[in-house]
Amino acid sequence: MAKDLLYALLIGITEGVTEWLPVSSTGHMILFDALFSNGFSAEFRELFLVVIQLGAALAIPVLYFDKLNPFSKTKPPIVRKAVFTLWGKVLLAVLPAAVAGVFLDEYIESRWMNPRTVAAALIFYGILFIVVERRKNRNSGIETADKIPSETALGIGLFQTLSLVPGTSRSGATILGGMLLGVSRTASAEFSFFLAFPVMAGASLLKTAKFVLAGTSFTPSELLTLTVGTVTAFLVSLAAVRFLVDFVKRHSFTAFGVYRILLGIAVLFIL
Repeated sequence: MAKDLLYALLIGITEGVTEWLPVSSTGHMILFDALFSNGFSAEFRELFLVVIQLGAALAIPVLYFDKLNPFSKTKPPIVRKAVFTLWGKVLLAVLPAAVAGVFLDEYIESRWMNPRTVAAALIFYGILFIVVERRKNRNSGIETADKIPSETALGIGLFQTLSLVPGTSRSGATILGGMLLGVSRTASAEFSFFLAFPVMAGASLLKTAKFVLAGTSFTPSELLTLTVGTVTAFLVSLAAVRFLVDFVKRHSFTAFGVYRILLGIAVLFIL
């Protein structure tokens, strides 16, 4: 039991940090799971690695509650309307990955959920981050997430489908997509945060439904492990989001690109 809880705690910390940084949380957790053995079934591990991402995503409605709450009576009607419009853009951007995930989930799990795929994606997108950051005039007049046009939001959503490949990074794909479509680094990161909650909630619901419909149930140990991992991911995410918001205001993502490349190479050598 103690070993299982330590596993849940460490992987929860990993998820809480890497979910928001463009370094691939799923990739890190797959690598972590490959390095540290545990007694869980393959079905529970797959569920665990998805559901704790919901714990991390819950940090967004907590941190941005005022900004994302369209029902606040303290806001004038025009502001409430703008918040509803922002939510519409978020849901529009969620659609491509949601549809692709339903059809490709099992294929990806069976073919691409492995360290080699993670390493390749880490290196490829690490290089892409460095290239994009070196482009001139990469920022446009779109400096806040609420100013992103609907067509641009949909484009960012299409980029988000790339994150279905382990090692890509959901935040990395959406931030890169936003920057390539003319959105500032800060606004791209903020919009990526807003996309996280509906995406992770949907993924967790789908995975849990498959788990239950397959006739599988949780043991008390598994339920406790899932709870510890999810709560840990949530608490760590509160700090990680604040860090990234402050970081992108003063720095580029080049350092994350370099980190991804070095980690990918290390994984290939270990393999």
